[in-house]
Amino acid sequence: MKYPKPALSFEQQAQLLINRGLIVENKEILIRHLQMVNYYRLSAYWYPFKKIDPITGQEEFKANTTFETIWNFYSFDRHLRLLIMDAIEKVEVAFLRTRMVEQFSLLHGPFGYTEIKNFSPKFTPENHQRLLDDVNELVSRSKEEFVSRFQTKYYSESKLPLWIVVEIMSFGNLFTFYRYLNRFEQQRLSKLFNLYPPVLESWLHTLNFIRNACAHHSRLWNRVLPIRPQLPDERHNPEWYSQGKIDNRYIFSVLTLLRYLLRFIDTESDWQSKLENLLDEYPNIPVNWMGFPAKWKEIEIWK
Repeated sequence: MKYPKPALSFEQQAQLLINRGLIVENKEILIRHLQMVNYYRLSAYWYPFKKIDPITGQEEFKANTTFETIWNFYSFDRHLRLLIMDAIEKVEVAFLRTRMVEQFSLLHGPFGYTEIKNFSPKFTPENHQRLLDDVNELVSRSKEEFVSRFQTKYYSESKLPLWIVVEIMSFGNLFTFYRYLNRFEQQRLSKLFNLYPPVLESWLHTLNFIRNACAHHSRLWNRVLPIRPQLPDERHNPEWYSQGKIDNRYIFSVLTLLRYLLRFIDTESDWQSKLENLLDEYPNIPVNWMGFPAKWKEIEIWK
């Protein structure tokens, strides 16, 4: 089947939306918004407001759907991504780039990451080499002054110490690093958060996906998560179940795990207040679509 749709100008895109029943007060304002955010990206936000005509098969907007409503959803999602990225940055820097690196370096030395014997037996030589290749590529492309300064001063060293190289590693590299630590090292790190290693690993896996989605400005607010965080068991972490089981398919589970981690990382964080302010600023956003329980503020983690 060949793709039948032609390219449309911004004016034609705006008219198409109007013809399909979108309520627009000013067509020129709609065109300016389409020039700022492309049609296809915005379509993810008007999708819940569309219907298919059973007779003609044509796509139409549900009655009383305004462009203002759709733009409101887009703006909320943008601010939500920025807030989530703020929390992920703190977790990434404090845990992966600091605590994990300190522990590994003290146990195995500055260049211990280059030797596979310092990792879990599950870390295959191929995967370890792939990590080293990624690191070497990042180092070779780096324009950071601290990299060139080290290479100039210690020119006999072919590698960078872990605490330096970690500053140019991606979140994905750091997740791989944690994933293949020896079991007892994972246990020591996960105990910082009163979690078991598989739970923390699954959280990092989810955060890796979320971080990439935020970096590409992708829709998050009502998305069904393709990589879902494992919930702690009720016996050891009852605070997760004070209002029933959280649905890990939606973004509320990610917000909750970030809130949980921040309680250990930054006890003075005002991140929760910023989230509550954002929700207050956009009262028409149906938070149940994000997985928020009716009494989410009564969950122990959010108190």
